[in-house]
Amino acid sequence: MSASKSGLDLDSDSRPDPRDKYSSETSSIKDEDNLPAPSMVSCIPSTFNGALEHFAFQSSALTSLTINKSRSSSGPMPLPRPTKRKAPEQTASSALKRTTRSSVSASPSPQTLATRDTSTPSTHTRQISSMISAAQVSPTKKTKRASSTYAPPSTYAHLPNLLTDSLAPSLLVLFIGVNPGLRTASSGHAYAHPSNLFWKLLHSSGCTPRRCLPSEDHDLPHLYSLGHTNIVTRATKDAGQLSKAEMDEGVAVLEEKVRKWKPEAVCLVGKGIWESVWRVWKGRGIKKEEFRWGWQDERFAAEEGWSGARIFVATSTSGLAASMRPAEKEAVWRGLGEWVVARRAEREKEAKAETKERVIEMEMKAEREIECAVRGD
Repeated sequence: MSASKSGLDLDSDSRPDPRDKYSSETSSIKDEDNLPAPSMVSCIPSTFNGALEHFAFQSSALTSLTINKSRSSSGPMPLPRPTKRKAPEQTASSALKRTTRSSVSASPSPQTLATRDTSTPSTHTRQISSMISAAQVSPTKKTKRASSTYAPPSTYAHLPNLLTDSLAPSLLVLFIGVNPGLRTASSGHAYAHPSNLFWKLLHSSGCTPRRCLPSEDHDLPHLYSLGHTNIVTRATKDAGQLSKAEMDEGVAVLEEKVRKWKPEAVCLVGKGIWESVWRVWKGRGIKKEEFRWGWQDERFAAEEGWSGARIFVATSTSGLAASMRPAEKEAVWRGLGEWVVARRAEREKEAKAETKERVIEMEMKAEREIECAVRGD
């Protein structure tokens, strides 16, 4: 069939352009059912290139219709907000490298360098100098607490000191502290500051079956056969405000207390106490290789007829003594707690045996009295 018989004039310039029809309808069409048919026989081009153009036009027309429809139904489409990216942390060295790279890429020509005034530093030179200075500054470190210096007794003489010793005969352990803190002195109870780990370590080590309160310090002797005292009686903010002379003078006082009450062991709560005892006994300071935590070979306050108390050196429980971690302190204290648990069990066993012997003696005595009464003696 020829083109004239089909009614199509393919070579005529008057052939209707489908794009004119689509462009007039895209602004008014709001319903999907009103879209024109994708294929229109009356406007299909006969050439291959024309078919490709027609297909591309149809695709773009459908896309624009879909966008116009969504805009007309939901209002203008908001523009996406740009996401703010967190700038990477800039260090002095990275900034110095970037500045150096940019300076190399934008280096001036030899003519510019010849005409430049070298009497004053350029902006780039000042930037490099500032970067180098920033790189040479050491990173900020946590400032250490300044160590305390000696404070004479008059410093805290106006404050009350209500703390007293908690002692009894034949204690399992007598705990010897350095001196009362300000909170302890004002409250009258040992190791009363909330940051002090004494009562926590006393329980976690096994010396007490529960965690006691500072207000129970005077109940320790009859509850758990434990007591406490100090090598220096006056109160200070921390042990650093005491002198070595004060510490050494307190050793003789401790020996008198230990000989009087005769505990099985003494626990020196802090390395400084053992150093004072060593200075008094040996006449010199203790060497680094001579010091060790835990049980010592020496005995405390030995005298004729009594071998003296065993010595256990424990860590300081003060919250200001942060040279050791809590886990390390617990490991040291656990050695004392294991001994206390074992020794307390032995004492209970011995007490039961003594009680049984007394009962047997009383029964035998009662039987003898009955026999004497029967015989009429």
